[in-house]
Amino acid sequence: MRSVPFARLAVAVSTLALVFGSATPARTADAKKDIVDTAIQAGSFTTLAKALTAAGLAETLKGPGPFTVFAPTDAAFAKLPAGTLDALLADKAKLTQVLTYHVVPGTVMAADVVKLSSAKTVQGQSVKITTSGGVKVDSANVVKTDVVASNGVIHVIDAVILPQ
Repeated sequence: MRSVPFARLAVAVSTLALVFGSATPARTADAKKDIVDTAIQAGSFTTLAKALTAAGLAETLKGPGPFTVFAPTDAAFAKLPAGTLDALLADKAKLTQVLTYHVVPGTVMAADVVKLSSAKTVQGQSVKITTSGGVKVDSANVVKTDVVASNGVIHVIDAVILPQ
């Protein structure tokens, strides 16, 4: 796996936001919390929050963004082969690679996602997007879309996606 320092996130966001338009998230009355707080409040992203903290990425995703996060639920993390999550939590570099593979710079709403065949992630590789039989990001099904936060949007997925 190629190592992409997450400290360069701001540069990646600025550069890649051009691909996705103005990157200003839609605002709603519930969009006062950032992506991390929104995920924590939902109650089904405990493992993701733990992983973000372990990787040192929680503060970044609490920053101004904007970000689009394909967020795996606790049930999605539970589907990983035995020992995989523990191994990732013990290896900050690999964990960072996996987590940043779930983040796309800018705000990409569901109406935009379905028009794409791929999207470049903060990790550096692109996720494959398909719409045949429902929206998929790589092998994960998108089960809920457009959870708007103050600094971007969350699309809930039912599996952890892994970079190549």
